[in-house]
Amino acid sequence: MFIFGRWYPLMAEENGGEGGNGGGGGGSGPEITPELQAIIDARVGEAVTGLKTKNSELLGKFKETSDKLKTFDGIDPEAVRGILSKFANDEEAQLIAKGDIDTVLAKRADRMKAGFEKDLKAAQDAATHASSRTEKFASRVLKGEVVGAASEAGVHKYAMEDAMLAAARDFELDDDGNPIAREGKYGKDGKPLTLKEWFAEMKDSRPHWFPASGNGGGAGHGGGSGSKVMTQADFDALPAKQRAAAMDSGVTIKG
Repeated sequence: MFIFGRWYPLMAEENGGEGGNGGGGGGSGPEITPELQAIIDARVGEAVTGLKTKNSELLGKFKETSDKLKTFDGIDPEAVRGILSKFANDEEAQLIAKGDIDTVLAKRADRMKAGFEKDLKAAQDAATHASSRTEKFASRVLKGEVVGAASEAGVHKYAMEDAMLAAARDFELDDDGNPIAREGKYGKDGKPLTLKEWFAEMKDSRPHWFPASGNGGGAGHGGGSGSKVMTQADFDALPAKQRAAAMDSGVTIKG
């Protein structure tokens, strides 16, 4: 008989061979000898032991896997995939997978800070530019108001620049674009000083802004009081410093 890869004798003849059992023909069937049974039992034992070992090994791995899966109880895998897909790049996703949350947060904070500083710089530049334009516009408006009041007061055209600079120290524009005296500047009535009042005061403190009125009498010099008379053409031909000196001396300009 072929058992576990080998042939073993199974039959033991009874009563001397064929025709045993009183010559009635036929035997009682194959007999498993004690030696053969021992071999069978040994082989079966080996097979069963191997199966038990493999079964124990599989049960151990199954328990290990089950224990690992318990750590994910309550976690939705699809939700986790969705979260990871929202990270900025693969580097962040890898850091999250490793549990290095602090590094991810630090990188995010650095990017946010850089973006904030960039936006802040742009806002500051825009504010500076707007402020500069506003100041230039206000300066032009104030100069226009000063020139108008100066012309009305009779200020000489060559004194206009000096008058504008001086007025800018005492006046500013309100929210409606009207010239108002700076804090502490008041007229004789105790009210805020006006440009008209201010130029009236300048006739005493800066008389050279205003052309002297004289009778003339002569092309270059004249006047009973010793005042000088100069034609507009001669005055225009003088250098700037000499024009200022002529105005300080009270020269009369005639056209």
